[in-house]
Amino acid sequence: MRDTSSPVTSGSRTRRRLSNPAIAFGALALATVALFSVLVPVHIALYLQPAPLAFLFGAMLCASPLVAVRFPRWSIAMCTVAAVALPLPVGEPATTWPWPWSVPAMLAFILFVGVLAVLHGWRVALLAWLLGIGGTLAVVIALAATVPVVAGIVNLVIVTSVSGAALLVAVLAASRLRVGAELTRERELTALEQSRRVLVEERARIARELHDVVAHGMSLIQVQASTARYRVPGLPDEAGQEFDEIARTAREGLTEMRRLLGVLRTEDQQADLAPQQGLRDIPDLVQALRRAGAEIDAALAPVPEAVPSAVDIAAFRIVQEALSNAVRHAPQAPIELAVETDAATLRLRVRNAASSGAPSPDASTSLGHGLLGMRERAALVGGTVSAGAHADGGWIVRASLPLAPLPPDPTPGGAA
Repeated sequence: MRDTSSPVTSGSRTRRRLSNPAIAFGALALATVALFSVLVPVHIALYLQPAPLAFLFGAMLCASPLVAVRFPRWSIAMCTVAAVALPLPVGEPATTWPWPWSVPAMLAFILFVGVLAVLHGWRVALLAWLLGIGGTLAVVIALAATVPVVAGIVNLVIVTSVSGAALLVAVLAASRLRVGAELTRERELTALEQSRRVLVEERARIARELHDVVAHGMSLIQVQASTARYRVPGLPDEAGQEFDEIARTAREGLTEMRRLLGVLRTEDQQADLAPQQGLRDIPDLVQALRRAGAEIDAALAPVPEAVPSAVDIAAFRIVQEALSNAVRHAPQAPIELAVETDAATLRLRVRNAASSGAPSPDASTSLGHGLLGMRERAALVGGTVSAGAHADGGWIVRASLPLAPLPPDPTPGGAA
């Protein structure tokens, strides 16, 4: 599989993802600096608060949103202390200006609660909101003898309402952001899984076609070279040695190909059928094996007119593999091939008698990919394949393939 996304697009997407948090943090820092530059002069000039205290507690309150990004607990402690300490040095201004929360202090508190809700969840934000409102309520109650309680309660009601609404909006926005991020991750995982699945299917298709086409041809080369001494009378010794060398090279090639198939073969996916050979090519296949020295008794029924293409291809490949296995693992043994059809089913049968000679040198090293491939092909068209030892000591392979096309799968998984 090749990644079709361009490097420019991938790089720009990565830079965009990396820059979004930096932009948000920069905007948050600018907001806190602006609030601090307004809050300190207001508390010094209008609330007659000593400058050192205004700078200290104003910095704690305005810096709490920035600290909340990494250290939510410390930020809650800073905001609560600042919310309680800022209204304390009061006098006549408490009857003139909003108290215990000034406007810039209220804005800083709303910003702080929103940051907590977005980054750390509604529980942490609700705790910070309750501590801030509860702390200033305690200040109003403690100073009831020196400041108008009604004005403080009204101010607290306004701040509680506005900050509570802001908290609710922040919680909803955070939920929406989390859902969007989860959907994005799911899309990425789906795309990754789809690409992996396509890759696995392609590997399985390559493995099966290598086994069915290339390995079959090399098996014929090996059989023809191994039996040349017996099929060609008066063959010179030099030519016989050359044929033996060809057979040895073919066996080594088959061994290496089986190792390659072991790497490519996957059993969790199914692939397309190719190349396009079918039932009408079985006589040519039989003739080629007979020329290689195999004794094959073939009983081939006429090919029906309307055979589904998938069934046609699967039947040829199953017969090809079964005959190849019989020639390779039971040399010099007679082979029976039967192809029968009726209105609904195509039946294949390949049986070889017990071998009178030694099995081919590579028979013991077979990895079983041929039988697996036959079963895969049959399963793709809704058929079955069975293989096992026969009563006479030989081997028999039976396949049953339906001639009617498979109905479409109504489940969502079938569409996949």
